[in-house]
Amino acid sequence: MKTDQQLQQEVEEELAWDPAVNVTDIGVEVRERVVTLSGHPASYAEKLAAEKAAQRVAGVKAVVVEMNIRLPHGDIRTDEEIANAVRSMLKWIVGLPEASVQVQVEKGWVTLRGEVDRAFQRHVATRTISHMRGVTGVSNLIDLGGDRAADDIGEKISKALQRHAEHEANHIGVTAHQGVVTLTGKVGSYAERSAARGAAWSAPGVHAVIDNLTVE
Repeated sequence: MKTDQQLQQEVEEELAWDPAVNVTDIGVEVRERVVTLSGHPASYAEKLAAEKAAQRVAGVKAVVVEMNIRLPHGDIRTDEEIANAVRSMLKWIVGLPEASVQVQVEKGWVTLRGEVDRAFQRHVATRTISHMRGVTGVSNLIDLGGDRAADDIGEKISKALQRHAEHEANHIGVTAHQGVVTLTGKVGSYAERSAARGAAWSAPGVHAVIDNLTVE
């Protein structure tokens, strides 16, 4: 098992390797395999990139985020400008009708409400807005409508996990009821846990994922 010092070094190296992260913006501390990120990233996208970089390092048990975004002067936008830009992005990139999602912006923080048919639409909306200049955070409160998952959705997710990582899949239990998927078992890293969640969310008809996985 890696020591905390080894994990800190590897997280710092992963941050330096990621082109979306300015390593001088981020501080790293590790205690009992729990990584704490601090500092002042220049955008919400950089903050998310730093979190994901830390999660990718094998052996990381959890990531604590204590970062505060400090926008460069040239990236500062009014809430009205951000709201108008978000509406355009949702229409032209995500393909959502304007009436399906309501947009609220407060001090750069975007809140989305409404209803869509598929979970991936929520994901694409969040990912798209997260990379917009001037955005300081995103709260996705969009509900999922559409058809419920098929009875065999749990089996389909298990097969997807087998395709992605057979060893990890053998330790993960998948149950599904009315579109709600529950994951149980143990994985070897935060990255494997994220991959399992992603496989569950990718299945059509999934409305919620309950992650009861633990990192060894």
